[in-house]
Amino acid sequence: MAQLSRHAHRKDEHLSLAEKFYQPTTTSQFDQLRFIHQSLPEMTYTDVDLSSQLGPLALPVPLMIEAMTGGSPRTGKVNAMLGRIAAATGMPVASGSQSIALKDASAAATFTVLRENNPDGLVFANIGAGHSVAQARAAVEMLAADALEIHVNAAQELVMPEGDRDFHWRDDIGEIVAALDVPVIVKEVGFGMAHETLTQLANVGVQYVDLGGRGGTNFAQIENFRRPEKELTYLAGWGQSTVESLFESQQVPALTVIATGGVRQPLDAAKALALGASVVGSAGQILHSLIKTDEATTTQRLLDWQTGLKTIMTLLGAPNLAALREKQLLLSPELESYCRQRGFTK
Repeated sequence: MAQLSRHAHRKDEHLSLAEKFYQPTTTSQFDQLRFIHQSLPEMTYTDVDLSSQLGPLALPVPLMIEAMTGGSPRTGKVNAMLGRIAAATGMPVASGSQSIALKDASAAATFTVLRENNPDGLVFANIGAGHSVAQARAAVEMLAADALEIHVNAAQELVMPEGDRDFHWRDDIGEIVAALDVPVIVKEVGFGMAHETLTQLANVGVQYVDLGGRGGTNFAQIENFRRPEKELTYLAGWGQSTVESLFESQQVPALTVIATGGVRQPLDAAKALALGASVVGSAGQILHSLIKTDEATTTQRLLDWQTGLKTIMTLLGAPNLAALREKQLLLSPELESYCRQRGFTK
C-alpha cells in the first residue's frame, strides 16, 4: 500500500509541475504555418460542418480533451470537472493513465468520475504500453470506454527517477489491438512520432495514433525536475514537434491521426486538421484554464474554440474537414528544410 501511495503522490506532483512549467508560447511550430486568405469564401458561417469520424466513432466536433490525470483525491476532482466539461461541449475526453487503478481498486473512483459526469459522451480509457490484454480490457470496462489509448513514453520513463527501463512494447500493442472490440489509439506523450514508428505500428494492426508532439506539456522537463541532481536538462528539447509529426504521419496515410501537443488556440487546431488530423486534442491549455479560472470559464473557452474553428473555416471557404484539407499552407524555411531532409514532398 505504501508503494501505491507513492504512485498517488506522483500523480499530484505531475499535476503541480505541469502547471509550474506551463508556457504561454509553444514549440509545436504552428506559428511556422500560414493559410492563404480567401476574399470570396462563397459560403455562410452556418454552412460549416465540424463533424468528424474516428473509426466507428462519430464526433460532433474534431476537438477533444486529452489525457491528463487521475489516481489521487485531488486529481479525481479534476477528472470530475473534465467529465462535466466534456458533457457540456460535446468533446471526447481521455482519462489519465489508469495503471494505478489496475493495481489498487480504491483508486478507480478517481477515474470513473469521468464517465459518471459524462454518461452519454465519448470517454477514452488509458494505459501504458507493456500491459496485458486482460489489463487493457479491465481499463476499458472501468470507464465503459468507447476507445482505449495506449501511451508510449520511453523518453519520460528514462528521465523519471523511478521509471521503467524495458521497452519491448510493439508485440503487446498488436495483441491488444487484435483482442479489443473498441478502437485502440497509440499515443505519444509529448515527443512526437516519426514515420518509421508509425509504419511499425501499422504493421502490427494499429489504425489510430495520437502524435503527442513536442510543444505542450514537457515530461522530460517535469521528470528531470524530480531528479535530485536535475542533470538531464539537455533532453528538454527532445523529439519532433506536433507539426513535424503531422508531416511524418502523411507518409503513412492508412492511419487515422489525432494531433496533440501545444495546441493553444483554434487556429492551431485548424492547421492540424488541414495537415490531415481527424481530431485535435489539448490538455495543458485546459488544465491551466481550470487552475487559473474555473470550470464554467474553461467550458466557455472550449465552446469559443468551436466558434473560432468555424470562423476560420468560413474565411477559407471550407464547409467541412475534407474541404479544409484541400487548403494550402505555407511553410517556414525551417519546416521546409525539415521536410526536405526527411525526404517529404510536402
